[in-house]
Amino acid sequence: MKLQTRLFFCALLLHNYVYAQTLPTAENSNRWAINSPGSIRWTIDNRIPHEDHIEMAGLKSAIWLRYGVDTSGASVLNRTLVFPTFRLIPNNTHASMMYTIGDKDLPRIFINNKPWREDIIAGAPSKSSPEKVQYITHDGITTLVSTFTDKDGSMLLKHSFFPSVDKPLLVEKMVFINNRKTAATVEMEGMQLYRNPSPEKTSDGPLHFVMNTSGSGVKQLQPGDSTILYITYQAIRKQEQPVMADLAMEEISRRNRITGIEDLMQLETPDTLLNTAFHFAKLRATESIYLTKGGYMHGPGGLRYYAAIWANDQAEYVNPFFGFLGDTIALKSGMNSYRWFASYMNPAYNAIPSSIVAEGDSNWHGARDRGDMAMIAYGASRFAMAQGDADSARVLWPLIEWCLEYLQKNINQDGVVFSNSDELEGRFPAGKANLNTSSLYYDALCSAAMLGQQLHIPAKQLADYKSRAAVLKKNIDKYFGATIEGYNTYRYYAENTVLRAWIATPLVTGIMDRKEGTIDALFSPKLWTEDGVASQSGDRTFWDRSTLYALRGVLAAGETEKAMKFLEYYSNRRLLGEHVPYPVEAYPEGNQRHLSAESGLYCRIFTEGMFGMRPTGLNSFDCTPRLPVKWNRMAIKNMHAFGKKFDLVVNRKSAGKLVVTVTTDTNVKAYTINDNATLHITL
Repeated sequence: MKLQTRLFFCALLLHNYVYAQTLPTAENSNRWAINSPGSIRWTIDNRIPHEDHIEMAGLKSAIWLRYGVDTSGASVLNRTLVFPTFRLIPNNTHASMMYTIGDKDLPRIFINNKPWREDIIAGAPSKSSPEKVQYITHDGITTLVSTFTDKDGSMLLKHSFFPSVDKPLLVEKMVFINNRKTAATVEMEGMQLYRNPSPEKTSDGPLHFVMNTSGSGVKQLQPGDSTILYITYQAIRKQEQPVMADLAMEEISRRNRITGIEDLMQLETPDTLLNTAFHFAKLRATESIYLTKGGYMHGPGGLRYYAAIWANDQAEYVNPFFGFLGDTIALKSGMNSYRWFASYMNPAYNAIPSSIVAEGDSNWHGARDRGDMAMIAYGASRFAMAQGDADSARVLWPLIEWCLEYLQKNINQDGVVFSNSDELEGRFPAGKANLNTSSLYYDALCSAAMLGQQLHIPAKQLADYKSRAAVLKKNIDKYFGATIEGYNTYRYYAENTVLRAWIATPLVTGIMDRKEGTIDALFSPKLWTEDGVASQSGDRTFWDRSTLYALRGVLAAGETEKAMKFLEYYSNRRLLGEHVPYPVEAYPEGNQRHLSAESGLYCRIFTEGMFGMRPTGLNSFDCTPRLPVKWNRMAIKNMHAFGKKFDLVVNRKSAGKLVVTVTTDTNVKAYTINDNATLHITL
């Protein structure tokens, strides 16, 4: 071998080693910091300009806020207001009425008769603005705190944004505080702006977008005094009049909704970063539910996906989490989504559509069968058991049963499930049978056998499910098992020759036959990137959903210490890095939108991965806790699942021994188990 070639390979090996060793560590230069439980803060320093975006949602509206700080230290804001139940034509997946309002569209504001921001009025970037943003916080409400300083002193502005909990209304609030030694005036011009889409381009119209001011006029502020100004954005239909809401109560209601979600399923670990990331993910997953004419519909968001449901995002990803969470609205949305899918069952066993859109008025099936029936059966059976309500489970059983029969009818000659595509819908090749679909079908069969026993389904049928699962597990290994790029793992489809992110799926469905090679491949430089697992070896594209599956699966496989390094790195990047505070959808597609179901998958890393909770019945679950070696305790408090409200606490008793304590309203039970052992718990 020539010297140059040897040097090249040595350099490559060194690069890969350093990359693998240094990547899963905390960022040394986080932009954000944890401010308090449930709050993060960006204190503005010299790392400007910088912009980011965040989404917040209520039952009838959402705001996609692009915020940032320019080179002069002034704020840059762009608001896109979304009204999911106000539909345009064609009334398809993306037809929610939405409007974007920039700073230049706002009513003029004056401080001591001088424009608040002359650059806004001029419509040109600021080179030297009197506004200096001091810090920005996210806590379910986004707030920018700025100062305006001149020779007479300073004025403080607290500028916040939030959606109404239950109205097609978004609120922008500005609190001006006079920190000067002399009196000052603040004036906002009154404004009412109507925008009306053409009636022929609206569904059930005419529709109207209304922008209104509250608190306009001149306000005299003595030193220390403050005044509150509001701008509201709302949608109305036909001859309705704009809602004259109590805006202070709207903020209280938003805070109460945040607190209600925060109180449920509280993660307690020694790691404040993970606790806080879990809090934020729980909020994003749960807030993004819309009350439509088709009932409660959990929606991904991201300026495209509202008033609609998907077999992956809702049925597979987030609904099983809602079964553990116990939020009333979330549970209703979960049941409603499965009812909608069930409405498409048919005796010919034609595939259920991938998505029900436009409040239930239409559907989308553009990628044909993506493995949707496996997604639905997997999610519905786990959701039913975790929710713990027998009546609800009986409602869901026919859907689960139908999907399992559909899947069995689509078993190919190699004993795995035929699919036209997968949930990436052709973005990457998936062949005619993919690992994801067959793995989900396997898990669904296992769950259905356990759920069916609780519902007194005939033993012969349940035995058939168990037999199918055993055969399918062998066929998965036989058909997909392969050495790919040097790793003893899986090929994603028959012709696949490079590593794919979804080799993680068997781990979360309890298939551990190739766990060592699969985990090594997931965390290798071929797949792991600075943003998590790449969709395919050699490609820069990533989808957070596969990273979140991988982290859950590695914990479920018992590789706790390895998983923790990457979990801490990922959580730090998403919560405190450059784009915060939630898991994202993908890149480069979608500009890393904060789609909400991914946040549900983040929470499931802990419930099903770290705490190893696997539903086994309406009032029972297996618990295989993975307590990191540097921790002595972890807990999930106030969980509403399996028909009970309970706390689950894991303490280290001694080397190799754990104590698992389950506390309900009426009972406390403590179990001593070996580390990494599985405990069966019946409530």
